[in-house]
Amino acid sequence: MKKLLAAVMMMSLMLPAVFALDIKLAHVVNEQDSFHLAATKFKELTEKYTNGEVKVTIYPNAVLGDERTLLERMKMGIVDAGIITSGPFVNFVPQFGAIDLPFLFRSPEHAYKVLDGPIGDKLFADLEAQGWKGLAWAERGFRNLTNSKKPVNTPDDIKGLKIRLMQNPIYVDSFKALGANAVPMAWTEALTALQQHTIDGQENPLNVIVSFKLYESQKYMTISRHAYAPAPIIMSMMTWKKLSASQQAAVLKAAKEAAQFERDFNNKNEAGWMKELADKGMVISQPDLAPFLAAVKPVYDAYVPKYGKDFIDAILNTK
Repeated sequence: MKKLLAAVMMMSLMLPAVFALDIKLAHVVNEQDSFHLAATKFKELTEKYTNGEVKVTIYPNAVLGDERTLLERMKMGIVDAGIITSGPFVNFVPQFGAIDLPFLFRSPEHAYKVLDGPIGDKLFADLEAQGWKGLAWAERGFRNLTNSKKPVNTPDDIKGLKIRLMQNPIYVDSFKALGANAVPMAWTEALTALQQHTIDGQENPLNVIVSFKLYESQKYMTISRHAYAPAPIIMSMMTWKKLSASQQAAVLKAAKEAAQFERDFNNKNEAGWMKELADKGMVISQPDLAPFLAAVKPVYDAYVPKYGKDFIDAILNTK
């Protein structure tokens, strides 16, 4: 009997490890988008670095809800993790709005230094009281304007255009300052509205314009680079606390490497995306942005006191 028991115990030790935790990671875009690329890399690295103790299952295409819904479900622990554009965070952590100020970031390198440093760390720390753990700063990237009506080369050309925006007050106020009819709505609704031409345009980075084939409904694109949109990889604090210290370290490492992988992909492919969109028939303009920056000065006047001049200056002065 003792020999049998010993044999059973030995066999159990030889069995493959059972997954300790299955993380449900969600995003709202399709499998051709760079968000999915980051999600796939995060899954690969998390499972590698935890030796299979943590498994990641990816839910794309908003199957678990739009971004605001995902944030709320992560608070409750219903969804474990997500890659979320920065805009919806403003509704929960107002200081996030500072990074949405128009024309705030000079280049990708400037944005990365800000977000990977003390400023980004402080913003992630502010998430924890809301029920989220910030893991890494992936990106949506620099946003550009598209529309179905006319070329946009000056702020005057934007006047009257019905433009879909994220549900973010700074984006709304910025486009109102430029004279647009600003229409905040969830991305899932925006796709239908663009196809049905109930709105004239939208603003997003090149990778989104390509992956969602927006050239089919949008004739004109302006390289406005009016905002840099990070995309935090976050986890429900409820899920984070279920991980051991070594698992937390592994997940954090995986997230940071996945975010860098996605950044590198976006920067490498930008020129190719521009060419693809031109080949698809989009009329692309690259205007002088100084008049646009002047037009949004009222947005700075309204929001800088709210976030603190020192905080905004710290972003602007990061080198």
